[in-house]
Amino acid sequence: MDPTTVTVIVLVILLLVAARMSIRIVRQYEKGVLFRLGRVVGVRDPGLRLIIPVIDRLPLVSLRIVTMPIQSQGIITQDNVSVDVSAVAYYRVVDAVKSVIAIENVAAAIDQIAQTTLRKVVGRHTLDQTLSETERINGDIREILDVLTVEWGVEVTLVELKDIQLPESMKRAMARQAEAEREKRAKIIAAEGEAIAASALGDASDTMMAHPLALQLRNLQSLVEIAVDKNSTVVFPAPLMSTIGELSAFLARENQAASAAGPSPVKAA
Repeated sequence: MDPTTVTVIVLVILLLVAARMSIRIVRQYEKGVLFRLGRVVGVRDPGLRLIIPVIDRLPLVSLRIVTMPIQSQGIITQDNVSVDVSAVAYYRVVDAVKSVIAIENVAAAIDQIAQTTLRKVVGRHTLDQTLSETERINGDIREILDVLTVEWGVEVTLVELKDIQLPESMKRAMARQAEAEREKRAKIIAAEGEAIAASALGDASDTMMAHPLALQLRNLQSLVEIAVDKNSTVVFPAPLMSTIGELSAFLARENQAASAAGPSPVKAA
């Protein structure tokens, strides 16, 4: 083969390789940080970008929100209860230059700082607060992460506690506590019902005292209800005090009548 032809082929190959190395495509959700001879010279927006091979370097930074699970952490709460807490964090890069220059690996750094922050924040709360005040704990963790990651060009958008694992003994204790709480509410409701019933019975007794026939009608109604069962013997309590009163009144009237009549006159022989 002619040396000239070989040279042309080599030059064409070199030009193709150089063209390939000088063309970069920045996607819509990315930004490119352009380094020239090791120094940052600017940020490149999405599209087709040309760089100088060997001299320039264009690392791409994704601006999409990243979902990062936080591994389960063994934490001792403020009231000395051991729990395992896992969470999830959402973050995104807002400054591409800082995310490349200020820190070596954004994802690894946020993962580690999120774990330590989770342990620190949950450890300041009691178990009851951890279970009932998750929104406030999520907000505290996110605020701390925001302060720490702002210098890295990263914004933490959301942190959520995902799972809280309790020891079996603590689960049993909480179940007993919930059962006792339900029993307390049941007794309170029963006592309130007794109080209402007693008040109603008092009103009924006052009505019966004002209307004596009402008691007799109630007795008759009770007899009718008992007769439905077809009992051969029915023991029914009579109104003792009213019966005694009526008997005493009857005897008093009889004595009065006998006294008024007096002894019968005896005729002389």
